[in-house]
Amino acid sequence: MAIVDVSEELKSLSSTMESIEAVLDLDKLRADIAELEEQAAAPSLWDDPDNAQKITSRLSYLQGELRKTEALRGRIDDLGVLFELAEAENDADTRAEAEAELASVRKAVDEMEVRTLLSGEYDAREALVNIRAEAGGVDAADFAEQLQRMYLRWAERHGYSTEVLDTSYAEEAGIKSTTFAVKSPYAYGTLSVEQGTHRLVRISPFDNQGRRQTSFAGVEVLPVVEQSDHVEIDESELRVDVYRSSGPGGQGVNTTDSAVRITHLPTGIVVSCQNERSQIQNRASAMNVLQAKLLERRRQEEQAKMDALKGDGGNSWGNQMRSYVLHPYQMVKDLRTEWEVGNPQAVLDGEIDGFLEAGIRWRKQQEKELTA
Repeated sequence: MAIVDVSEELKSLSSTMESIEAVLDLDKLRADIAELEEQAAAPSLWDDPDNAQKITSRLSYLQGELRKTEALRGRIDDLGVLFELAEAENDADTRAEAEAELASVRKAVDEMEVRTLLSGEYDAREALVNIRAEAGGVDAADFAEQLQRMYLRWAERHGYSTEVLDTSYAEEAGIKSTTFAVKSPYAYGTLSVEQGTHRLVRISPFDNQGRRQTSFAGVEVLPVVEQSDHVEIDESELRVDVYRSSGPGGQGVNTTDSAVRITHLPTGIVVSCQNERSQIQNRASAMNVLQAKLLERRRQEEQAKMDALKGDGGNSWGNQMRSYVLHPYQMVKDLRTEWEVGNPQAVLDGEIDGFLEAGIRWRKQQEKELTA
């Protein structure tokens, strides 16, 4: 790469970084950190464990964002020096090191830029992810379980805490459905682009004739409800059932009726939770999921009204969004963004950042076109 090209590349990266820093508002970020540090130092902090957890988690996240931003700015500034050193000494090894660092910095800036596109009303929230097996029988149930593992592995790779709230196991293999929380700021904004129908094509391991099978699983992503959301639920409109928790193959994992299923009668929404040993805890978790579903329902109704005013059918994003093909060739392709990867196993092992970034950029472009 010529020195002129490098100079232009570094100017472009620096300009993009300035835009990112402006969106993040580093002065406000430092002020928020100082305020949270003061709250975290209060002797009475852990008198309210839930609030303490929110304060410490938020503080840790903001500190991490500031460190990451400042470190990336430092790397951009250092790159110019590194290329100048390689040029002055005519050192091929130093130049190779500089070019590798440039590629790494470019990738990191692109990733951070995507985060600044998450400006929706609920994008900064933690996420509740619901996965359900759809058409395809036992293959669909197995696929649903693979998707659950994919998202949990993605969260693990990023150091995000997760909690499985409910899992309904299928008879032969896999799961009928699962609900889990991803406890990280912006988890909802990031994962919401995964919502829709996922399609798997492969030679079925459950077919004794070794035939190719197509199966489907649905992914729903909800923002975690906060106190400011005012989601009113009339207790008289709920039907609450308790039952015994179960594991794979129907094996009992609890000796008491601690699992809870709540039906919201006006909407027909059904949620359940069996992760906790206590019926009270399971009911509280199920109510949180129900509130999230009602909040999302309200958001969709409001969006539908806006789409109707704009003359949009509300279905511009479509429903089937990604294909995972394991036979006769190997490929995972997003049907909206055209982003594709030739290594399905890596994707199913949690390497989905490319799909997430492409999806967020695509969604932002869709929003721009709708408001144009």
